[in-house]
Amino acid sequence: MHCKMFGHDLHISRDVTHHVKEYACKYCQKEFTTSSSGNLTHLTPKYREINSVLEYIHKKRISKTNRKKLNPDLLVFKH
Repeated sequence: MHCKMFGHDLHISRDVTHHVKEYACKYCQKEFTTSSSGNLTHLTPKYREINSVLEYIHKKRISKTNRKKLNPDLLVFKH
Protein backbone atom coordinates (compact mmCIF):
# COMPACT_ATOMS: atom_id res chain seq x y z
CA MET A 1 0.00 0.00 0.00
CA HIS A 2 2.81 2.39 0.91
CA CYS A 3 4.59 1.85 -2.41
CA LYS A 4 1.45 2.54 -4.44
CA MET A 5 0.96 5.89 -2.74
CA PHE A 6 4.52 7.14 -2.26
CA GLY A 7 6.63 4.95 -4.55
CA HIS A 8 9.31 2.43 -3.65
CA ASP A 9 11.95 3.23 -1.04
CA LEU A 10 14.95 1.52 -2.64
CA HIS A 11 18.26 0.70 -1.03
CA ILE A 12 21.26 -1.08 -2.58
CA SER A 13 21.21 -4.75 -1.72
CA ARG A 14 24.20 -5.82 -3.84
CA ASP A 15 26.97 -4.14 -5.84
CA VAL A 16 27.49 -6.16 -8.99
CA THR A 17 29.95 -3.79 -10.71
CA HIS A 18 30.67 -0.08 -10.47
CA HIS A 19 27.67 0.66 -12.69
CA VAL A 20 25.31 -2.27 -12.10
CA LYS A 21 23.61 -2.68 -8.74
CA GLU A 22 20.70 -4.61 -7.29
CA TYR A 23 18.11 -2.79 -5.22
CA ALA A 24 15.40 -3.89 -2.80
CA CYS A 25 12.36 -1.92 -1.64
CA LYS A 26 12.32 -1.28 2.09
CA TYR A 27 8.57 -1.84 2.36
CA CYS A 28 7.39 -4.40 -0.22
CA GLN A 29 10.72 -6.29 -0.65
CA LYS A 30 10.50 -6.15 -4.46
CA GLU A 31 13.90 -6.36 -6.13
CA PHE A 32 15.19 -4.27 -9.03
CA THR A 33 18.41 -4.04 -11.01
CA THR A 34 20.06 -1.75 -13.51
CA SER A 35 19.34 -2.83 -17.09
CA SER A 36 21.73 -2.56 -20.03
CA SER A 37 20.23 0.81 -20.93
CA GLY A 38 20.78 2.15 -17.40
CA ASN A 39 17.14 2.05 -16.31
CA LEU A 40 15.73 0.17 -13.34
CA THR A 41 13.94 -3.08 -14.12
CA HIS A 42 12.47 -5.90 -12.05
CA LEU A 43 15.03 -8.48 -10.99
CA THR A 44 14.00 -11.64 -12.82
CA PRO A 45 15.89 -14.95 -12.71
CA LYS A 46 17.42 -14.05 -16.08
CA TYR A 47 18.76 -10.72 -14.77
CA ARG A 48 19.93 -12.43 -11.56
CA GLU A 49 22.00 -14.88 -13.63
CA ILE A 50 23.37 -12.09 -15.84
CA ASN A 51 24.38 -10.11 -12.74
CA SER A 52 26.12 -13.15 -11.24
CA VAL A 53 28.19 -13.63 -14.39
CA LEU A 54 28.96 -9.90 -14.57
CA GLU A 55 30.07 -9.90 -10.95
CA TYR A 56 32.32 -12.93 -11.52
CA ILE A 57 33.96 -11.33 -14.57
CA HIS A 58 34.32 -7.98 -12.79
CA LYS A 59 35.96 -9.50 -9.69
CA LYS A 60 38.28 -11.62 -11.84
CA ARG A 61 39.31 -8.61 -13.89
CA ILE A 62 39.88 -6.42 -10.82
CA SER A 63 42.03 -9.07 -9.14
CA LYS A 64 44.05 -9.52 -12.35
CA THR A 65 44.81 -5.78 -12.59
CA ASN A 66 45.77 -5.70 -8.91
CA ARG A 67 48.17 -8.61 -9.43
CA LYS A 68 49.82 -6.76 -12.30
CA LYS A 69 50.36 -3.70 -10.12
CA LEU A 70 51.79 -5.70 -7.21
CA ASN A 71 53.98 -8.15 -9.10
CA PRO A 72 56.82 -9.09 -6.68
CA ASP A 73 59.03 -10.35 -9.52
CA LEU A 74 59.60 -6.84 -10.84
CA LEU A 75 62.29 -4.53 -9.55
CA VAL A 76 61.14 -1.10 -8.48
CA PHE A 77 63.58 1.77 -8.86
CA LYS A 78 63.00 5.03 -7.05
CA HIS A 79 64.87 8.25 -7.78
